Amino acid sequence: MNIIALKHFSFDDESVIASWASHQGFTLRVLDPSEGKELPPAASYDMLVILGGPMSVYQEDKYPWLAAEKRYIRAGIDAGKSVLGICLGAQLLSEVLGGTVSRNPQKEIGWHEVRRTEEEHAAFEGIPQSFVSFQWHGDTFALPDGAKRLAYSEACGEQAFAYGESVVGLQFHLEATPPCIATMLDVWSHELVDEPYIQPASIITAQTERSIASHAMLTGILDHMAAQVKQVIR
Repeated sequence: MNIIALKHFSFDDESVIASWASHQGFTLRVLDPSEGKELPPAASYDMLVILGGPMSVYQEDKYPWLAAEKRYIRAGIDAGKSVLGICLGAQLLSEVLGGTVSRNPQKEIGWHEVRRTEEEHAAFEGIPQSFVSFQWHGDTFALPDGAKRLAYSEACGEQAFAYGESVVGLQFHLEATPPCIATMLDVWSHELVDEPYIQPASIITAQTERSIASHAMLTGILDHMAAQVKQVIR
């Protein structure tokens, strides 16, 4: 199985996804859309993972490569590929599926509780009804028509959705690793202001052991995405 991950900032850490892919015997290619290079066609991969980033989906004037990335994601969906979007990736999925992305009333940074809705989906089998995940976002997405709303938080009403069986968007960062979080806290320290849903660096750092449970949940979701690919291949 061939997997492509789209990465949007240099110190993002895809190691959890890479470790899972290696263990499964899958091939993972990590590509940066901002480089402006032509991305491999949908026929060349089975699963697409769209990672987070500090930009907003509506900033095409500042990041013109976003337009091409949106077309690329749409092509993958239309080709029936399994697609997982995380944070910016979930927002990109929402927009290409007809939803909208805008500023959330509150920024959400740190370890925050996420709650599942009553909607059921195979990708969330084994995910607790309530769990804590790392967050770092100021935008939110509107649920696309035909999508299932899977999760929410106190600060943000849209935390996860599924579009059919093969497309899943997560606002929260199950993939975050302690080293990446430490770098984010350093590089983006100016965002750690005194607001209701922004935790200070000391509180965030003290909870990085939560990433162990987060990585296990992400692996379960990836297992589901891979199972969808195998069904299509059959």
